[in-house]
Amino acid sequence: MTVIEGLRDFLHIHYDELEELNLAAKADRVARRDPDAIKEERLRYLANEQRIKAVTVAFSDLEGRLHMLDYDKKFLLKAPDNLTFDGSSVRGFTRQKESDLRLGIDWPAFYWLPADTFGAGKVLVFGEVQEQDGTPYRADMRAKLKAYTNEKLEQEGLTCYASNEVEGILFKGRHAEQAFVETGEFEPVTKSGYYHSLPSDYLREFIDASAEVQRALGFENEKDHPEVAPSQFELNYSYTEATIAADQVMLYKLVCRQVANKLGYTASFLPKPMTGVNGNGMHTNLSVAKNGVNTFWDASGEENLSEFAWTFVDRILSSALDLCLILNPSVNGYRRLDPAFEAPNEIKASPSDRGAMVRIPIGNKNSARVEVRSIAPDANPYMVIYSLLRTGLEGPLVNGVRNSTSILPDNIYDAIMYLCGSGHTAELLGPEVRDRFGELKQASAERCPRQLGTMIKTGEIQFHHEVTNQHLWRLF
Repeated sequence: MTVIEGLRDFLHIHYDELEELNLAAKADRVARRDPDAIKEERLRYLANEQRIKAVTVAFSDLEGRLHMLDYDKKFLLKAPDNLTFDGSSVRGFTRQKESDLRLGIDWPAFYWLPADTFGAGKVLVFGEVQEQDGTPYRADMRAKLKAYTNEKLEQEGLTCYASNEVEGILFKGRHAEQAFVETGEFEPVTKSGYYHSLPSDYLREFIDASAEVQRALGFENEKDHPEVAPSQFELNYSYTEATIAADQVMLYKLVCRQVANKLGYTASFLPKPMTGVNGNGMHTNLSVAKNGVNTFWDASGEENLSEFAWTFVDRILSSALDLCLILNPSVNGYRRLDPAFEAPNEIKASPSDRGAMVRIPIGNKNSARVEVRSIAPDANPYMVIYSLLRTGLEGPLVNGVRNSTSILPDNIYDAIMYLCGSGHTAELLGPEVRDRFGELKQASAERCPRQLGTMIKTGEIQFHHEVTNQHLWRLF
């Protein structure tokens, strides 16, 4: 049933105005403007704007899937601080006997949406999962990241920054990942690669459409292009504060999936969906500033990095094995760590070696940063950025780690063992949440062949955390 045209006047905002609104909201977040003042502004806006019908409240589960609840605007305005949902229905959250959770609203993390992509009359805001007493929920990685970066700023004057380079592949047909159990294959929309994509081909049209939506959402785009593998894409956008950066990863994937679906395609962020070609990564750039000065820059330092930055790198390398499952959380992800395809699986840092886990990009006093390359795009961005920042700033340090010749695990079973046996990850996530995450990964692994072999197996797609659902999970 469709609403008869003319009966309702739902909100439509021009892309230029959307970009202006969303950039202003982002600036308020970066400046850490009083959240209570922003809350009052947003509530007044919702009350006065009659063309909004619903507010989409988005949150991430432990594995990094985005969940969205649409609250009727009038209902939300009556009780904005009393939202609840059934946590037992979310993988990795509560057990059935303790199912009810609260959902707070992070009012500064507010987005006006393009009506042609998301439907008219809606706005989106990120939520904060809470215990029944209103305290932050222990498995909400977004809350952990936000609390940690706030603490670093308040106690030490440190501001943590991140940006993510997220690769994906565009396949023919809607829901191609869920259909893999029947088709056994993916069909890219084009066989073109890095330098061979024409301006008007299907992949380029998808990239252009997605980039326009990103601009409207205030991403501050930098460049976009096809990547090396057939139908592979990457849309880059600017560096920002760490929690905003993680939110943008979730929105990036949502935008790409939504645009692809409208065009009749599937945007896939599986790490290695096709045999014999490069996989998808999520290179993550990190830096830390103090009083507005980039602490990673030293014009006379090795590769122009400061000792502070090199210690940050060394701490990450020291915990590389323990963090591997956080950075590569699926069976399919360990196909990507294949040295035949420029895999960043060596536990070392380098300015040029594409096999190094950490790369040191060319930078200056403003842009000096480190790039962690061994991250899959199906990882939980909140967990990834939080774990890397906290490890880089506080983690254990092994002397001489930069001279190591070790490599990352080539299978998920070893990665689970390292995570669950690590005191560092227990401190990072809390023992209960760490073990719960490990159990989720073990359950998926046990539905897949233990030996990867050379060919993509149905199980690693069907039971992948971003693909599976209740129906597919039971087809075992």
